[in-house]
Amino acid sequence: MGEAKRISLRNAFFLLLAVVSLQQLLASDDSTILYETFDESFEGSWIVSEKEDYKGVWKRSKSEGHEDYGLLVSEKARKYGIVKEVDEPVNLKEGTTVLQFETRLQNGLECGGAYLKYLRPQEAGWKANEFDNESPYSIMFGPDKCGATNKVHFILKHKNPKSGEYVEHHLKFPPSVPSDKLTHVYTAILTPDNEVRILVDGEEKKKANFLSADDFEPALIPAKTIPDPEDKKPEDWDERAKIPDPDAVKPDDWDEDAPMEIVDEEAEKPEGWLDDEPEEIDDPDAAKPEDWDDEEDGEWEAPKIDNPRCETAPGCGEWKKPMKRNPAYKGKWHAPLIDNPSYKGIWKPRDIPNPDYFELDKPDFEPIAAIGIEIWTMQDGILFDNFVIAKDEKVAESVREKTWKPKFDVEKEKQKAEEAAAASSDGLAGFQKKVFDVLYSVADIPFLSAYKSKILELIEKAETQPNITIGVLVSIVVVSLSIFLKLIFGGKKQQVTEKEEAEVAAESSEKEGSSGEKSEENEKEDTGAAPPRRRRRDN
Repeated sequence: MGEAKRISLRNAFFLLLAVVSLQQLLASDDSTILYETFDESFEGSWIVSEKEDYKGVWKRSKSEGHEDYGLLVSEKARKYGIVKEVDEPVNLKEGTTVLQFETRLQNGLECGGAYLKYLRPQEAGWKANEFDNESPYSIMFGPDKCGATNKVHFILKHKNPKSGEYVEHHLKFPPSVPSDKLTHVYTAILTPDNEVRILVDGEEKKKANFLSADDFEPALIPAKTIPDPEDKKPEDWDERAKIPDPDAVKPDDWDEDAPMEIVDEEAEKPEGWLDDEPEEIDDPDAAKPEDWDDEEDGEWEAPKIDNPRCETAPGCGEWKKPMKRNPAYKGKWHAPLIDNPSYKGIWKPRDIPNPDYFELDKPDFEPIAAIGIEIWTMQDGILFDNFVIAKDEKVAESVREKTWKPKFDVEKEKQKAEEAAAASSDGLAGFQKKVFDVLYSVADIPFLSAYKSKILELIEKAETQPNITIGVLVSIVVVSLSIFLKLIFGGKKQQVTEKEEAEVAAESSEKEGSSGEKSEENEKEDTGAAPPRRRRRDN
């Protein structure tokens, strides 16, 4: 068994031990209302929506790279609905309430949600097996991303005691969704002082007050006054701050018909202008296609190209005097603007007392009777895990430290290793490109001209087979050195033929690459090779 596998199994053992210990601890803790780990099958304890539109299949699955199980969104482009009831409804009006869960976007998230809905009791008018987007909830919390939307939702559905209407109040400026594929944990802490704190991976990202109009849209407490819907703007109400001066008169010398541009009569034709040369000519190298049929295709005409004679001349063709701006141009005359003596300002309806206004010391939270996932998503691979509802922050913190953090640390290290490997691969490809650039330059050295074609063949072979690059480099150095020595010592050494030099180079390169040479099919797929370039024979 490899060392890496032994380490992985050991980490999995310790994680499992920690989870079992944590479950036992939380089971005896009165502050823990719900703790769902999906270590056992979810069938029976969770109810899948039977609504026609909700065809997405839920699966119990391991998180990639871990022995830890979660609830998996298994199919793309589906609506999903699943719900679990708590033993007793959770009263949000008393003490602190902590909502926490993990998600891992194993295939990313381009368009879809990964949030939870904390549902009101079924007396509000819903059934677990008919769970859908209309089922009444108290709080909606979690990631949502699609197009311009990228945020960790927190929505409170609150009842207006005057109108009886339930209104969605959205947290302003919520945190954004992490953009990686790691496991992240989302926490919402509701405190008795009317505040909510949003944590991502245990770090506070947002703090808000439920009763502040700066933190929720619309505000929980309505405005005391509203514009009177029955009020109408008077017909004689003048909103124009400026008006044309009724006493102004157009000057006698104002010519509205004068053109904006006129011919520049002082302009002279540039010296060297080719009046008789057209700007374009027929392409002299173009030939009529052999399959051209004059009867069907019409009379063939050569394509046009820029006249090369015009490139060095100031211009070709008929010269015309250019246009210039008309100094007499003034355009359409308009009377100057003056202050409007009848101006009354921008009209708006009068304010009246808001019939739906109410005062509030604390939010009138609805109890949480169930937890549900109701999403529409284009991505599969979304994994939910470790749902917590508790009355103590320390419970959620303990779960984070013992279940989420070990997984996250492993995933983070793996991500760093993959990024380092990718950077190393990019660096190697860049180095190979520089080597090939040098080799092509060597092939262009004058005293190697007789061997240029053979050298280019070796270089091009190395570009498609990066494992023989070093062999090719050695071969070319040997050939170049041999020829250089021959030039210096002339007839003292036996002359080496071009064929023999090529054989030496080929033999050296083949020896270097024989141990790991790939098949022709694999060569085409090798992403480490520098991109092939056009041969530069006999430039």
